[in-house]
Amino acid sequence: MRNIYAFESQGDYIKYQDIIERFGAKIEKYQRIMVEDFELIDPPKGIVWTTEELATTVFSDIPIPAYTNKDVIYISPDLSTWRKLFIKQLDGHRNPKVEKFYENMSENQLFTIVAHELTHHSDLFLDEFDDEREDSIWFEEGMCDYLSRKMTLDESEFKEITEVELELVEMFKGEYGKHSLDEFGSGSYQGNLTSIMIDYWRSYLSIKYLIEVHANNDIKQIFSEYHNWDKEGRKVPLTEYFELNTVLK
Repeated sequence: MRNIYAFESQGDYIKYQDIIERFGAKIEKYQRIMVEDFELIDPPKGIVWTTEELATTVFSDIPIPAYTNKDVIYISPDLSTWRKLFIKQLDGHRNPKVEKFYENMSENQLFTIVAHELTHHSDLFLDEFDDEREDSIWFEEGMCDYLSRKMTLDESEFKEITEVELELVEMFKGEYGKHSLDEFGSGSYQGNLTSIMIDYWRSYLSIKYLIEVHANNDIKQIFSEYHNWDKEGRKVPLTEYFELNTVLK
């Protein structure tokens, strides 16, 4: 993949040059895993490294400065920006454990966001980039979170982000999490940051349960069941197919 720099000043480029270079080596390693094990056949042509402002106002109006399309990943490598953004997820509430985690969010945790966007390009996912992306988006988003974290974080880092997102779901499920995950789709970016992100947290935790409990850590089994659901004509919602509604509240 080619690195494309979209900064308005040379100072910004210099500021982020080191972290972009460090991420470059990690991207190559993660991409090899995806190619060998998860059918990454057509990777994106490049990554656009940019600022939060340009990512969310010029290249897109999505309020999160990381996204991908068929050809290009866009992301801000500014760790301080991400820390502030994730603190906003608390929606004015106080939670010392969650606040401490995001105030000290590591570069490794930021890299998982880059890896998440690359994971979207796996051919194991059913939806195409130009689809409406309804119906099973929770599966893809949750799997992108799970794989990017499981394959790049150490055990303690993986456990920590899982515990934080469990805490966040518990905090906000009464206010923002009453709907089915099957409603998570292309129209999901209408509310505030917390109402958007809770579906990502719930999707990740659902995939984690499916892989580690339902399939006894067999990721390929979950993909196989997901494909069977599609081949059978998507007769029931995917959460119902996986019987998630009976185990995850």
